[in-house]
Amino acid sequence: MTTNATTLTDRDGSARRLPAGRKAVLVAYVQEAGEVTVAELAARLDVSTDTIRRDLDRLDRDGILIRTHGGAVSLSSLPQADTGIDVRLRLQASAKESIGALAATLVQDDSVLMMNAGTTTLAVARHMSERRGLTVATNSLRIPAELSSNTYRDLYVFGGTYHQVAQATIGPVSFQASVGGKKLGVQCDLALLAVGAVSVEGGYSTSNVAEAVMMSEMMTNASRVAFLADSSKFDRRLFAQVAELGRADYFVSDMAPPAEIAAVLAANGVQVMYP
Repeated sequence: MTTNATTLTDRDGSARRLPAGRKAVLVAYVQEAGEVTVAELAARLDVSTDTIRRDLDRLDRDGILIRTHGGAVSLSSLPQADTGIDVRLRLQASAKESIGALAATLVQDDSVLMMNAGTTTLAVARHMSERRGLTVATNSLRIPAELSSNTYRDLYVFGGTYHQVAQATIGPVSFQASVGGKKLGVQCDLALLAVGAVSVEGGYSTSNVAEAVMMSEMMTNASRVAFLADSSKFDRRLFAQVAELGRADYFVSDMAPPAEIAAVLAANGVQVMYP
């Protein structure tokens, strides 16, 4: 009897003939590489691209990896500068929800907030449903949809250049006056800033210079600053520094930071929050 099973050769030379075996090899390779294309997988496993696409679709439905346009990424992989927000939302998802719940406890009723664009700040927005009378200013085009209309009194979105990958605007932290064209500066009680990397040498950093400048402006115009980063961002350094570690009032994560980072935060009086 003829079957449609594909023969594979493992590293130890043994053969596999079951689709389940192929998928196990596929998952292991995606986890090792972090991000791969359909063409790479088809060549490595010696099967058609259509077969790989079907495998990836099934594995995505099963929550084992994340299907992307043209390939897949591991659930534990670190996002790249060009990783879209829909993929980022599924990376470290449980960690971000933990951070969101903790960071929301810093928000007081009738306060003024600035929030930068990021999947972690989106998680904060989802956990603020019990707050009332807030004024919120953000460069995220997704946060307004996450906030309950009962939560805020006023909601503002900063203008600027549209950043498609992040679904955000990048521009000055100010608003244009309706008369005379004067730019109006703004102040807030708390800035909630999600960053892509945290290290002793690089402080809080991100991959985009303009984004770093905007976060720095938010921070300058805030009475209190909370930086948010999940533990996959520890001991990483990206291109543009937003601030040194000691510049925060709060650092919120899903785990305790490594000893060197924790020591710098403690020395500067930064309150560290984690579950």
